[in-house]
Order: sequence, then C-alpha cells, then structure tokens
Amino acid sequence: MRVLVVDDDFMVAKLHSRYVSAMNGFTVVGVAHSGAEALRAAERLRPDLVLLDIYLPDMDGIAVLRELRAAEERDGRNTSVDALFITAARDAELIRAALRAGALHYLIKPFHRTALQEQLQHVASLRSRLAGLGEARQEDVDRIFGTRPPGSRGLPKGLAPHTAELVERILRENTGGLSATECAAAGTLSRVSARRYLEYFATTGRAEISLRYGGTGRPERRYRWTG
Repeated sequence: MRVLVVDDDFMVAKLHSRYVSAMNGFTVVGVAHSGAEALRAAERLRPDLVLLDIYLPDMDGIAVLRELRAAEERDGRNTSVDALFITAARDAELIRAALRAGALHYLIKPFHRTALQEQLQHVASLRSRLAGLGEARQEDVDRIFGTRPPGSRGLPKGLAPHTAELVERILRENTGGLSATECAAAGTLSRVSARRYLEYFATTGRAEISLRYGGTGRPERRYRWTG
C-alpha cells in the first residue's frame, strides 16, 4: 500500500514515515508539510492512503481531504484515496467533520506506534475484503463497518478487533494452514500475540488445529480457517 504522510512538523512526519515503513506491505511514497504540497503530491503520486494532520500552515487537513475527494470526482476516478487523521486536535466537531469528509479513523497525538500500526492493518483488511467481494452479505458489511448485530458476541478482553481482522485475513489467505510463528511473521506480530488470536478462532470454531510431528520435541500446532 502506497502511503503519503502529511504533517507540518518535519520530525513528526519522519517518525510516522518510519512507523509505516516498518509494516509489511506498506511503502511511504511521499511526505508533505502543507496542504498545498499534499494536494500536489497526491495528484502526482496517487497514493492509496494519506496520513493527515489537522493543523497545517495554509489549510486544515479536513479541507485537504475534501479537495482530494473533489478532484477524484472531477477526474471520474474508479478508485479513491483512503485517509487517516493523525492530530493533536481533540474538538468533537473536528472529529465529526473528519468523519463526514470520509476519514477511516482519527488518532489523537500522542499515541503509541502500535495504535497507528493497528489502523494500517485495519485499512489493509478493509481493502482486501472489498477487493474480494462480489455481492456482499450483511455479515460482510458488518465487518467492513465495524458493527455487530445486537446480541452478537464480541472479542474477549485483551483482544483487539483490528488485530483479529488481520489474523483472520492471514488465515483466509493461507488455505493450507500455518503455524503461530508463520502468522506472526506475516502480520508483523509477536508469536505470543499471534497464537492468542489463532487459539481464539479455534475455540470459536472458525479455525481448526492440526498437529505436525517433527523429529524431536512437541508437535507443531497448525491452524486452518474454516469460517
């Protein structure tokens, strides 16, 4: 996924670029420090995702996103850029405006890098789900919009929805099954974290476990998605 980082603070932009570059499947294609620069870079680079600050020296990030949407409409593009806001702005009206402009999420500074990385994983999961859908079922729509019907069971305490989506996507893509170590490598997770989610899917009946016996030691547990 091609990412454009937009922040007026050069050091913050550099830090966010480093967080993005550490993720498998993500590449920083450009950095901008003003709204006008962001619009020019987006037109030239055509990123898949923009990380946007609200406070920019010439125009706010919400105006930038609205301009991006207007440009897409004028050009008649079939695909549009996704946007995540990363900002110190805490005003509820700004958050509402960001959502109305089409932002996927809104991260308030300061935050731990895992918060950003989980959001990046969430964006990748959304794009993967939509790319693989022909006609959607309601459960597909609920997953995409992050909603659950009344009475449905949520994740156990300590498990994050976006990481669960990532592990589910990895399981679905590896139809022959995989180990916790392989899942961790595919999702840039710790092995312990990957195994917790894999075991959760197994206990809820959405994954099955098989054992692979080697020469010595305990057999390796392998997980395969069953839905």
